[in-house]
Order: sequence, then C-alpha cells, then structure tokens
Amino acid sequence: MDLHQQMERIYRERALEAIPWNDENPPGLLVDLVESGTLVPGDAVDLGCGAGNHAVWLAERGFRVTGLDFSARATELATELAARRGVKCRFVVRDVTGDVGDLEGAFDFACDWEVLHHVFPDLRPRYVDNVLRLLRPGGRYLSVCFSEEDPAFGGEGKYRTTPLGTRLYFSSEAELRDLFAPRFEIKDLFTTTIGAHIAHRAVVAWLATV
Repeated sequence: MDLHQQMERIYRERALEAIPWNDENPPGLLVDLVESGTLVPGDAVDLGCGAGNHAVWLAERGFRVTGLDFSARATELATELAARRGVKCRFVVRDVTGDVGDLEGAFDFACDWEVLHHVFPDLRPRYVDNVLRLLRPGGRYLSVCFSEEDPAFGGEGKYRTTPLGTRLYFSSEAELRDLFAPRFEIKDLFTTTIGAHIAHRAVVAWLATV
C-alpha cells in the first residue's frame, strides 16, 4: 500500500482525534509569524492540508486559502470544517509532488507543516520545484519537518515507520540547507521542539523566493 492509499484509509477509518498530527490548535510558530506581522494576509496555500485546521485558522485571519491534499476524504473533512467555522477556503485533491501547473504563481505564502518528512530525498527536488511554481515573486515558504535528532519511532536512522504504518524520512539542518539554498533565500533555519501533546524535534525553515 502506497502513502496515498495509507492516508486515504487513515482519514476514512480513524476518528480525527485518533490521528496524531490532527491538532485543532494552530502551531505556535505559525501564530507568531501572523501575530508579529512578519506574515501578512494574502493568498496562501496549505500543502498537505489534512482536515483543514491550519487553513481555516489562516482564513479566519484574513488570508485567502487553498488547501492541497492527496486524500479526497481529508479535503472533504476540511471543507466541512470551513463551513462550520463560516469561512471561505478552497480545498483541492492534489499530490504536491505531481502536476500543480494550474495553480502556478497563485500564492504569496506556502505552508508545509510536517509534510516534507513524507517526501523522500529522490522526490524532494520535484517538491521544491512545485513550491516555487506555486509562489509569486517575493513569496514566503514555511517548512517544518521531523529532525534526525528526534527520538521518535525507534530514534535512529533516517527512515522510520510510525505506528500507523507510514514511512517517514528524518532530516538534518545541513541537508535541508543544501536542498533549499540554491532556490530560496534562507531567512531562518533551525532545530526546535514542536507539538503540545506529542513533542518532536523538528527542523524549521523560513524561506523567501529569490
């Protein structure tokens, strides 16, 4: 079973509260960017939007948000959440390493919250190309993914399997700098602890198009 099939099954068979990454509260890093004025409302894309929590939170703060996820069920749940909260968002079934040409140059901000660790090294250049295609000149990109320093899921090795059966790739700061530096201006790149309920070490990259 590939990742697409795994995610579709997870969103169809598990309650949202039983999906570890589904947190109704916005992540502190994103909140700080918005509340500090570092990130101002505009056209935003939530990459791997899941059930729509981050997209809806941004929409409530004046962003025009499109959420992309390759699980059709996830986009259905996200659409329902936006309706309940009374905001307008667009949710599209899309593989973020696939064809995004119809959305090219549509966004000022791209948010990848814990998606990149699902993208293995051979697909990462394609993924970075797609992020750049999505963003306008001067656009901003936030990437947050699990660090190789994290003790989760066995605590050793770059590839680790989660209790849900998904396979993740744990990154270092150096390899993400090598991945992003040729294509973006790196505003900040650091390792920190994220997560209120389940804490993880993560590499955070705050980038700008050049």
